[in-house]
Amino acid sequence: DGAGEPIDDAAIEIWQADGAGRYRHPGDLESTATDDGFLGFGRSATDETGAYWFETIKPGRVGRNPEEAQPPHLNLHVFARGLLDSLVTRLYFGDEDNSFDVVLKRVPEGRRSTVIATPSERDGRRVYVFDIVLQGDNETVFFCTC
Repeated sequence: DGAGEPIDDAAIEIWQADGAGRYRHPGDLESTATDDGFLGFGRSATDETGAYWFETIKPGRVGRNPEEAQPPHLNLHVFARGLLDSLVTRLYFGDEDNSFDVVLKRVPEGRRSTVIATPSERDGRRVYVFDIVLQGDNETVFFCTC
């Protein structure tokens, strides 16, 4: 929160493409998930320490034209007390080439790190750490949904 304290009653929602870069969407006739059991959506509540987690596949590049495809990313909605509307951001992966993304290019260079997850290893598995900061120093970049 604004005082740097963890928020223990927030919810984070993700929407993402599958490993082939396709969203699961009923309006897209070509959209069929290529990964078994993949829903393309998830929601996690924060715990008493403000932590949340998702276990999912890493999405592929999104877009029909390979030259214009977006790098792998997750779309996040943040719901928390005191927010009249959800906050929307993206999570990019720190071990990917994100330099060509049209959305990320609109974020001031000095603030881009706030939307890039840090790769790490935990229990022999690749994980990504992504802290969401609602206010103050290192505030996460949020996007308008207007």
